[in-house]
Amino acid sequence: MTGPHERRGWSLAVVLAAVGLAAACARVASPPPGELYRNGRPDHGAELIQRYGCGSCHTVPGVDRANGLVGPPLTRFGARSYIAGELPNNADNLRRWIQNPQSVEPGTAMPNLGVTDVDARDIAAYLFSLE
Repeated sequence: MTGPHERRGWSLAVVLAAVGLAAACARVASPPPGELYRNGRPDHGAELIQRYGCGSCHTVPGVDRANGLVGPPLTRFGARSYIAGELPNNADNLRRWIQNPQSVEPGTAMPNLGVTDVDARDIAAYLFSLE
């Protein structure tokens, strides 16, 4: 049988573990939405997602016929902590991933599509708007 002090110690350990877990799951990097929306055009980004065929592999909310199941769904992308489980989710990293995913994760199923820097910026602006 455990005494009141032992139970209190166990409860405190559980609370501390939960707090530590919550802190570890907290966002690593906040995307800088101000920079994205000043420099990128989310409305054009949605058009580009369709033009580059991103929806053949990804489900992308707000983009017509973007219901692919090969890659992960891009719902709530702006609220995510990481890109491809590799990079902190911020504007520079997202543009890098969109333009050259193989340089981030060699062998990834995501192909290099020849996305220009301007197009990557607009696509990123759209994806960050998905919160």
